[in-house]
Amino acid sequence: MTVTAVGAVNALPALAPISTSDTTGPSTSGADFGAMVAQGLQQLQQVQQTADDLAVQAATGRLTDVHDYMIAATEANLATSLTVAVRNKALESFNEIMRMQA
Repeated sequence: MTVTAVGAVNALPALAPISTSDTTGPSTSGADFGAMVAQGLQQLQQVQQTADDLAVQAATGRLTDVHDYMIAATEANLATSLTVAVRNKALESFNEIMRMQA
């Protein structure tokens, strides 16, 4: 019995390391964080679009390997769950900061 390769799962690009060497000046990581959030949302949208496209192909009978759709749908589900968890943690952090006394 031989094993054939299936469609590759797209890996997330590596994130740049955070530099902590300069702690005396004002922080400029706010723009970097915003860019990372925007990039993450774009990747989420691409993953969901891929799953949607494969779902249409499966429904119309044009998809030869249904497992490709299942993998894409699971990947989209996990990416959405991760995004919601990060959003919830960010909101919790914001609310905690707002409760702090000055």
